[in-house]
Amino acid sequence: MSKLLQRLRDPSRSGVYGAAEGNAIEDALRGSGVDLGRISLRGAQTKEALLDRLGAAMEFPAWFGGNWDAAEDCLADLSWRGGQGHVLLFSEPQPSEDLCVLVDVLRSSAEFWQERGTPFFAVFVDPGRRLQLPELYRPR
Repeated sequence: MSKLLQRLRDPSRSGVYGAAEGNAIEDALRGSGVDLGRISLRGAQTKEALLDRLGAAMEFPAWFGGNWDAAEDCLADLSWRGGQGHVLLFSEPQPSEDLCVLVDVLRSSAEFWQERGTPFFAVFVDPGRRLQLPELYRPR
């Protein structure tokens, strides 16, 4: 098992991170039983756009209300996704105030899952390091 997969299976390391690229994450998770959600944020800078992308990619239920509280409620369930943990891989993030709110919602969700012993990682692929997030891993 790779060190990256070990990290992604460790509930105590759950959180919100940045990464220079996402291929290694996808490769590490292949066949691992950990649920991978891919969320493209290309052109999504408003609250509505961010929530639409998140809801569609994570297949939120019909009751999803399109607001931050409803997103947090959905992220605290994810029973329809299955898996032995969850990794949300965000590509092409654009820094904005609404993205900061999304990061806060994801941090809260990571804490929720961590307390329950289930890995939950939100990883923003940010090669330019425009977001102020800790690195998930350092590529070799």
